[in-house]
Amino acid sequence: MKSLIRPAVTLFLLLSAVTGLLYPAAVTGVAKLLFSYQAAGSLIKHGNEVVGSELIGQSFSGMRYFWSRPSATAPMPNNATGSSGSNLGPTNPALVDAVKARVEAIRAAHPAQTGAVPLDLVTASASGLDPHISPAAAYYQVERVAKARGLATATVRQLVDQYVEGPSWGIFGDSTVNVLKLNLALDKA
Repeated sequence: MKSLIRPAVTLFLLLSAVTGLLYPAAVTGVAKLLFSYQAAGSLIKHGNEVVGSELIGQSFSGMRYFWSRPSATAPMPNNATGSSGSNLGPTNPALVDAVKARVEAIRAAHPAQTGAVPLDLVTASASGLDPHISPAAAYYQVERVAKARGLATATVRQLVDQYVEGPSWGIFGDSTVNVLKLNLALDKA
């Protein structure tokens, strides 16, 4: 029995050091060396102040700003420590009621819009933290934002055009707009 315990403990300590210390340190070092911006959290700075991350959504509710997707995280919206969806199925009455209420709120804020409300303005993403909206959702809000800021609609539309990001590597996913980056550019304009 004693002859089996010593090799088992030695192997346990060796593997713990390799998988728990050496490998994570090597991966972190390579990431910081080759992808320092991403390894640091893809943080967006305004001057010297960190205002958010490219990867985590933020709530914007003012008429002067583009609005993000709704967030289903708890206990507050866009809570990065509580990433989760609502887990409500498409036939769940609570989800149906929540989406109807969001559609009514979006329509009330955009009375000139007669088309369908973009889905990503009324439904939360699976993580509840999505920082992007579709270009259609951004263009849907252009008139409201332009009016609230006293800017020409064409000027705001052109700003949205500049912040449309194509699919990843040109082929994966859809075009998106990072709401935080767009709102920061809007504040600078």
